Amino acid sequence: MTRDTAARPGAPLLDADVQALASPAPAVWCSGLRKQYRRRTAVDGVSFTVGRGEIVGLLGPNGAGKTTVIKILLGLVRPDAGDVLLLGRPARDPRSRVRVGYLPELFRYQPWLTPAEVLALHVRLAGVEVPVGERRECLAAVGLADRAGDRVGGFSKGMQQRLGLAVALVARPEFVVLDEPTSALDPIGRADVRDLLLALREREVAVLLNSHLIGEVERVCDRVVILDKGRVAASGTLAELLGGRELRLRLGEVNAEAEARLAAAGPLTRSGDLFTVALPAAPDSTTVPDLVAGLVGLGVRVHAVEPGRISLEERLLDILRAEGGDRR
Repeated sequence: MTRDTAARPGAPLLDADVQALASPAPAVWCSGLRKQYRRRTAVDGVSFTVGRGEIVGLLGPNGAGKTTVIKILLGLVRPDAGDVLLLGRPARDPRSRVRVGYLPELFRYQPWLTPAEVLALHVRLAGVEVPVGERRECLAAVGLADRAGDRVGGFSKGMQQRLGLAVALVARPEFVVLDEPTSALDPIGRADVRDLLLALREREVAVLLNSHLIGEVERVCDRVVILDKGRVAASGTLAELLGGRELRLRLGEVNAEAEARLAAAGPLTRSGDLFTVALPAAPDSTTVPDLVAGLVGLGVRVHAVEPGRISLEERLLDILRAEGGDRR
C-alpha cells in the first residue's frame, strides 16, 4: 500500500495496492542473514526468496552455510543479524511454522513404531487434524502403503528416507524444506521424489531443496541459490545461470576464413578438430543450418554436429572456482 493511501483512511486503493493485498506473501523471505560461531562466520549477508509454488535449489560445497541457513529459516538457530518471514510471519513466531514441512538430512524414528504410528505422532505434534485415510494416501505417495503396519526398526535406509518424506508432507504444508531427500534412494526412488516435487509445485506448495545431486536439482528446480563461504555466490533461474547453448562441431580442412565464420557465430574454442561455439540463449532456428551450410560452402568437411548446453554442475564449478580459495 502506498504511503499516501495508508495515511488517509477510506482513500481508494490503487490497482497496484489491490494486487499487493490479494497476492499471498512469499513462502520465504530472508534478508541479510548473518551467523557467526566464535571466530568462524557461517552465514554472511544471505538474502533470497522462495515464491508460492516454486522449487528453489540450495547448492554449494560442504561448509558453505546451507544447513545453517536452513536452521535459521526454521527457527532452530537464531541469527546474529537479518530477518526472516515464513508464509508472511516472522520466523521467530511459532505460528509461522505450522504449515512448514521439514525433512532433515539426519533423522531417526523410534524403531518400535510403525509408519502409521509415526505419522499419527507427527500430526498430533503439528496440532492439525488429518484423517486416517489421508495419512494412508501420504504413505502411498512415497511408496510405503504396503508397509504401514511394519516396525520402522526393520526398514532399510532408503525406506526410512521415504518415511521421512511422508512425515514432512503429512500435515498439509504450504512450504517444505528437504535436506538431501534422495541421498539414500535408488534410481527408482529418486524418480519417485522427482514426481512428488512436481506434484507439490502443481498444488502451489513451495519447496526449498538442498541436494548434492546436481542432476536432480536441474530437473525440478525453478531457481537456484548457490552459497559459498557463507555468502550468495550466484542465484537465478536455470536459464539465467546456464546462459546460452553450445554447438560442438567436428570439422576437417578448416581454413582461416572458416574459423572466422565460426567465431562470428559466438565465442569459439578449439581442441584439435573439435570446435565449440557458444551460441546465444535463444538462437534463431536458422542459426545452426546457416552456419553449417556456410562452412560447407567454404570447403570445410563437416564430420559431426552436436548441439548441447552447459550443465548446472559445470556452471556450479565455474562459479566456485571464480570465488577462489582453498577447498581441501
